[in-house]
Amino acid sequence: MVKRVCGSSISCDVCYESCYSLMSTIANYWHTLRFLKAGQILGRLRFKYFVPRAAVRPAPTLRSCTADWIEPARRIPSMLAENEFCFLNEVQRLLPGQWDDPTLGKLWRYNLHYFDDLNASNARHRAEWHRKLLQQWVRENPPATGTGWEPYPTSLRIVNWIKWGLSGNSLSSECIESLATQTRWLYMRLEYHLLGNHLFSNAKALVFGGVYFSGAEADRWFNRGMSILNREVPEQILADGGHFERSPMYHSIMLEDLLDLINLAMCYRERFSSLQVADNWKEVASRMTSWLQIMLHPDGDISFFNDSAVGIAPVPPEIFEYGDRLGVSTSWPERKNLIHLPSSGYARMRSPSSVFILDLAPVGPDYLPGHAHADTLSFEGSVFGHRVFVNSGTSCYDVGEDRNYQRGTSAHNTVIVDDEDSSEVWGGFRVARRAYPKIHQIRDDGSCLEISASHDGYLRLAGKITHYRKWFFSEGSLIIDDRIEGKFKKANARFYLHPNVKLNCDLIEEGQVELILPNSRRINFVITGGGLLRESTNWYPEFGISAPNQCLVVNFLRPELTTSISW
Repeated sequence: MVKRVCGSSISCDVCYESCYSLMSTIANYWHTLRFLKAGQILGRLRFKYFVPRAAVRPAPTLRSCTADWIEPARRIPSMLAENEFCFLNEVQRLLPGQWDDPTLGKLWRYNLHYFDDLNASNARHRAEWHRKLLQQWVRENPPATGTGWEPYPTSLRIVNWIKWGLSGNSLSSECIESLATQTRWLYMRLEYHLLGNHLFSNAKALVFGGVYFSGAEADRWFNRGMSILNREVPEQILADGGHFERSPMYHSIMLEDLLDLINLAMCYRERFSSLQVADNWKEVASRMTSWLQIMLHPDGDISFFNDSAVGIAPVPPEIFEYGDRLGVSTSWPERKNLIHLPSSGYARMRSPSSVFILDLAPVGPDYLPGHAHADTLSFEGSVFGHRVFVNSGTSCYDVGEDRNYQRGTSAHNTVIVDDEDSSEVWGGFRVARRAYPKIHQIRDDGSCLEISASHDGYLRLAGKITHYRKWFFSEGSLIIDDRIEGKFKKANARFYLHPNVKLNCDLIEEGQVELILPNSRRINFVITGGGLLRESTNWYPEFGISAPNQCLVVNFLRPELTTSISW
């Protein structure tokens, strides 16, 4: 205990640092909690202190479907052999009774309980493994016990088991009984405290369970799930088709979810006939598909904004083909040089040789920024079909230095001021004060595209700073003008390069470098108003993957900085 400032056993500096840390933590909590909805806070209290008992009783009768289940989107197989799995690029064996092995990461264990492999590519060749695994899960995971019974993995598992059954496989009587128990349990453990994609997944599972089974109890599951979906679909899917958490990865997952629901409605037409939802869902899925197409690089995979990584959702072509099989219509505005997504806040600029995707978006819904990064006014770009500029990606969800770094401003292609994040990301999935962007101009005069925007994320600093950024884009060049208004000690713009991009740094002291693509094409990178440095960094394209790359760091020598990129 500190009784006085000086002369105590703890120095003044340590005392000050402790007090400052405490006050910062309190401020972070305040600026995080004040954005939450009252229902989230009440839901958290209820979720923590009201834990019902699992209701184990005979399952309702199965309902007969009236049409064939259409082949869904397929993921890469994760089951390598009997009881051997690869999740998050980590291979482990499942030992008897070790579904909740504490030596394995929480997210790895979550994936183990999802049962995604039941519906992965070539699943029929692993059907016998799957049958044994299903029986093992029922034996070794008693109701309401362990990670596997948390609402999110329970939701995904319910859907995967039912999809597997609808795909021509036979669930054992033990699995059917367990499936009913899981759905009853989920019905009492909905994640109203989290909302967003978690609550959507809960509702989807209730609808699947409520349709797969029949009777009064199944009707209650179905009605609760549909009530949530009727509210959450228009809330979460924005007018331009983007998911409101602004993550291309989660958008892909949500689109797959909606396509599964459309598939279910077509398979059980009589159950959905009075609700007229399938056509409405198809219209929403069409918008979501167009949004996802716009957010792809020419290599056909997603861009990295907010929590995004490849290998979690099915690859985009799988999702698009699934939509085609379900009759979801889409229109791809490929010929447009400039596409602005005003509701979600992204823009795409293209020419015959290049594509650039700009982040003009808020970090997410104010009450749900858990997957947000401090990436405001960042961008990604491909030239001659190759990714060149990449945000750093996401390799983990574990709270710690790696997670903090990957969410921070310094891991993105934007400007960082006084070593502060533009949005105060903390605690793994939390955001305190956050940046709000403002678009000043979007112009297409036929030969040149211009987009200018700013954000207020640094107004909280003593210098009352605003970051302004303009992109001038034409065939063969991109010019970026950055301006910092307000007093600052230091600032730098960061440009992360894909690992396959090499550098010729002969003129780096003069503010010039040459980027060399895998096809030997060259891009000139020239700085005016700053000092140019090269850093060895890492790119995180998948969970569990770290690939060495390079970052061009430009230190501001004055409040204005111009970056000219030409090819």
